Amino acid sequence: MKPEAYGEDPGNIELVQTHISFVFLTSNFAYKVKKAVNLGFLDFTTLEKRRFFCEKELKLNRRLCRDMYLEVVPINKAGDVKIKGAGETVEYAVKMRRIPQEKMMSKLLEENKVDDGLVDRIAQIIAEFHVKAETNSRISEFGSLSTIETNWKENYDQTEEFIGKTISSEEFELIRNRINNFITQNAPVFEKRVREGRVRDCHGDIHSGNIFVTNGIYIFDAIEFNDRFRYSDVASDAAFLAMDLDHKEQADMSDFFVKKYVEYSGDQELTKLLPFYKCYRAYVRGKVTSFKLKDSNISNKDKSAATEEAKTYFKLASDYAKTL
Repeated sequence: MKPEAYGEDPGNIELVQTHISFVFLTSNFAYKVKKAVNLGFLDFTTLEKRRFFCEKELKLNRRLCRDMYLEVVPINKAGDVKIKGAGETVEYAVKMRRIPQEKMMSKLLEENKVDDGLVDRIAQIIAEFHVKAETNSRISEFGSLSTIETNWKENYDQTEEFIGKTISSEEFELIRNRINNFITQNAPVFEKRVREGRVRDCHGDIHSGNIFVTNGIYIFDAIEFNDRFRYSDVASDAAFLAMDLDHKEQADMSDFFVKKYVEYSGDQELTKLLPFYKCYRAYVRGKVTSFKLKDSNISNKDKSAATEEAKTYFKLASDYAKTL
């Protein structure tokens, strides 16, 4: 948070936290530092692991963000702490070009500045990205029924401690029962998706808070920390933004996005799996938001807000599960 830590005049420095990152915002740049945490599905506990995942994040996000992701920088300490300074490297950060927060799609939605034309362009970008995204036999395995079941089991295991706090026992049981039944009854559909190459190296975190709209459209913050969350059916990747729009009470816009995505991708079968993957995405958001309740870096006020937000995601997941 000190100006002398930067190689340029940072102006006013802001700190934004997620459950896995500290993001330092300066006038022109954003520096993203990974927290030294192990959450089971990710492990940033050593400096070498944090450097590795910073470099992976840079590479993956250049697929959809061109010039926004600049470089991985060392943070050094020789008395004072300085980015690309002298002395021992004590941390690494992903350096990004800062785009004004008001250009974020989530902000534009709040201000009613998102129209069908913009949603159409986003649908086209995502569909074209999925067509070009890498797939091979190893990636395809992540669309198997065993991996899908593993993902859900992990969800249940990691949310049990939040039953009665952010998710009710009734919601928990309803979702688990409906999801298990759906997987059993639709096994041939999941297997067909794998055979047809629909499981690809996707983005993994496409929602309106990860989309900037400036002179171009930047879909940033792809998941680098666990291939299992990024290697998925393209339906799961598209379902995230559709779910996010539903969560923001923009159901018509969500439907329009799906319609345009199907047009551009030619993936008619996606609609069969959409409620399932929307449920998955809403559940994961509820889970990840709940993790904030255990983060000692987060204030009680923010924990209270996280509790209420997590409840809305689990409620939405429950609503989707009822349709399966």
